[in-house]
Parts: sequence; structure tokens; C-alpha cells
Amino acid sequence: MAAPGLFAGGSLVFIWAFTELGTPLMFDYTRVTAVQIYDGIKDIGDNPLPYALVTFMMITSILIYAAGKFLFGRQSAAMLGKSAGAAETRRLTGGPAWLASGLFLLVFLAAALPHLGVILTSFSRGWYQSALPSAWTLGHYREALGHALTLPSIKNSLYYATLALTLDMVLGVAIAYLVVRGNFRGRGLLDLLAMLPLAVPGIVLAFGYIAISQPGRLFAAFNPANNPTLLLIIAYAVRRLPYVVRSVTAGLQQTAEALEESAQNLGASTWHTLRRITLPLISANLIAGGLFAFSFAMLEVSDSLMLAQKQAFFPITKALYELFQILGTGRYVAAALGVWAMLFLTVTILAANSLLGRKLGALFRI
Repeated sequence: MAAPGLFAGGSLVFIWAFTELGTPLMFDYTRVTAVQIYDGIKDIGDNPLPYALVTFMMITSILIYAAGKFLFGRQSAAMLGKSAGAAETRRLTGGPAWLASGLFLLVFLAAALPHLGVILTSFSRGWYQSALPSAWTLGHYREALGHALTLPSIKNSLYYATLALTLDMVLGVAIAYLVVRGNFRGRGLLDLLAMLPLAVPGIVLAFGYIAISQPGRLFAAFNPANNPTLLLIIAYAVRRLPYVVRSVTAGLQQTAEALEESAQNLGASTWHTLRRITLPLISANLIAGGLFAFSFAMLEVSDSLMLAQKQAFFPITKALYELFQILGTGRYVAAALGVWAMLFLTVTILAANSLLGRKLGALFRI
């Protein structure tokens, strides 16, 4: 019974790990597909290798996504149609309880080690050949919010993410409404297309935008080498659209359609019903999906690293990467900026969780 969930989670982990760009770049490890594609931007007009790598990455990701749908899609739907009753819980005691707690603690510590390293680095004046930093400071946090690279990047990210969120809200509500309330063929296909950005890597989308905007091509006017603003907004919106669609879909499915029908029977138009009845009822879902879309757009990695090529247009993640390359205090300031980003994301997740509760996992269902 757990196979669909295990495969869906495993496939997302594989796709995100396979297409990860930020981590190998920070470690200066170039022998992975994502970094090879990133380096291929420099001679994209003459070198066919990055095109081949992008095609391979895209096909691999889509095949894994399609395999999950084919193998477990019907099985999952069939199980949802059966009521298994309330699940019984059993409190572990003695040895089994200690074993389960120890295993959980081990996994948690392994997952938290990188975050702990970033936090310690952000407070460090210097850290060399010792278990802990030799001296401590709060100065890096002040510098992280006042550095010549970070202030414009925060402003840029707020601008990009806000416009991307606006697009996501409009498209997300429209798509979710058509999928849940519509009565036409192709609703399943529309839902599938809306969720594809979870399976198609961001680096693939970013490379595609760069490829179609090269000099002499149809969209050359939007070449990110000149000004990446429009492409960054579109990329952020496309990448985070699934969160809004899933959140709004869950809200619509839990809202009685009879309320909308009653309003329409009294003469209200579809738009008036949506604005005065439906949207207020699903406001918690809208806010939660919007929080996720906005926060993850603010901290988007692959699209930012690929598309932002001039310092004036750097978003936060590109500025963080550039800070890390600066000799001296660069990596410490970058770590402090990373901690600010972690705090922002933590607050966002807690806020979304308070609004959606157990339904939060629906945002990641593919």
C-alpha cells in the first residue's frame, strides 16, 4: 500500500539530486551533468554537447515521472476509493522505542549537519584546523544585509518573486478550477501538464530559455545576457506553479459545489461566484500555496545561476554564490546570508503548515 508514496518520494529525490546544480558548484566539482550544462552556456552557439546533456536529463526525468504514473497511478486511485477505517496507533515502549528514536535521531543529525555547518560558519571570525571556530562574531549578519552584492539581490528577488507569484495565483486558480469544476475531456492532461515542472528539472527549463533567445533566433530580444528579468519571472512562475495548483485543488475539492450552484441559481455570474463565494472559502489554501510559491521563488537556484549573468540582475542565490567566491570573509558573509534564507524558509513552512496542517503534503503530490 505504501509503494505509490515511496516511489513518488524516491523519484523526486532522484530527479532533484540528479539535476542539482548549486551543491556541486559550491564544492567546485565539475564532473556531474548539471555543472557540465552550466559550463556549456559559454559556447552554447557552437558546442552541441550541452544540448545532448539537457536532452538526456529531460528524458530521464520524464521517464521516471511517467513510470510512477503508469505503475502506481491506478493503484493509488483504487486505494483512495476504498475506506479502510481509522488507522490504529500503538505506542512503542522499551527496546523498540529506543531503536526507533535512535534511527530517527541518526537520520535527523545526518540531514542537519550541512545546516549546522553553515550556522557555525556564519558566526565564525576564522575556522581552520579545529573542531569549532576559534573566534565568534555577529558582524557577518550585518554585512550580509548591507553588502554591495546582497542589497540589490534581495530587491531583485523580491521583484522577481512577487511578479512570479502574481502569475502563479492567476494561472493556478484558473487551472485548478477547470480541473475540479470543469466537465470536459482533457482535465487529467491539464492537471498533468501543470504538475510537470516538479518532474522537469529547472536547469532544463533555464537552458531552453537561453537556447531560444540566442542572437539570430526568434526570441533574441529576451537574451538573458542583456536583461534576464522577463525570463527569470517566467522561470520562477513555471517552476512554482504546481504548489499553487495543488493547494487550490485541495481547497476546491473540500468545498461544497452546492454553495456555488446556489449563488448561480440566484443570478450570480461565474466570476461573481468565484470572487465572492469560492475564493473566500479557499483563502487558507491560496495563502499557503502562495507562501510556498513566493518563498521557493525567492530562493530558486538553477534558474538564477543559469539566467542571471550580470551583477545588476543577480537574485539572492546568485549573489550568495558570488559572495562565496570572494577571498577573505566572502564565505562567512555567504553563510550568514544563507542563515537568513533558512530562517525565511522556516517561517514560510511553519505558516503554511498552520494553514493546511496534514494537507500540506498534497502540495508535493505528483
